[in-house]
Amino acid sequence: MELKKMLLEIEDMKVQYGGADILKGISCGVQDGEIVTIIGSNGAGKTTALRAISGLKKPTSGEIRFQGKKLPGIPAQDIVKMGIGHVPQGRQLFPYMTVLENIKLGAFLQKDKNKIKGNIERIFETFPLLKARKGQQACTLSGGEQQMLAIARALMGNPTLLLMDEPSIGLAPLVVREIGKIAVDINKSGTSILLVEQNARLALKISHRGYVLETGSLVLQGICKELMDDERVKKAYLGQ
Repeated sequence: MELKKMLLEIEDMKVQYGGADILKGISCGVQDGEIVTIIGSNGAGKTTALRAISGLKKPTSGEIRFQGKKLPGIPAQDIVKMGIGHVPQGRQLFPYMTVLENIKLGAFLQKDKNKIKGNIERIFETFPLLKARKGQQACTLSGGEQQMLAIARALMGNPTLLLMDEPSIGLAPLVVREIGKIAVDINKSGTSILLVEQNARLALKISHRGYVLETGSLVLQGICKELMDDERVKKAYLGQ
């Protein structure tokens, strides 16, 4: 079996909010070319883990390395430059700006206008619905279209690793499946993904490996097919 290089490595990471331990020393990682998921209930610490990786929350202790370089202490915008994109929970679009304006904001660190233009063309090939609505305000889009826009904005930075935080939340089942397909297609195009999801069935179906996070601690990890057969996962997250 071919060994892939580790893209993201997290070792014994602890994070506090207001003196309370949110993450209690987690260790996990993403190999080059993988989709890795972290599943867990609300309040487990999933979003906090992604915020720590992308520089939005400073860990209390532990290490985060991306392509061998330590991340804690590096400003968030420089982490984007290094190749980490973040699709935040709740999408966090600029509602009264157009679809195209929101997409262009994803390239705010880039200076090459030809490269930006090429990226926009690629985005519109990937998301034809967004191309058709490029002049509309973001607030006029459906929930699924807004989620596509949030993903498109992150892809404008040409990330090597894409962090996706609850991309299925609040969406209809058919749209959830479409978002899952988009994540798989992004991965096939060469971008690794760390996916945080409360929809465990979706996450385990499209990911290669998974971690189960409960109240700030990792309690299970493994190949997703094996996790789906685990009785604890079935009972707690799959409704079986």
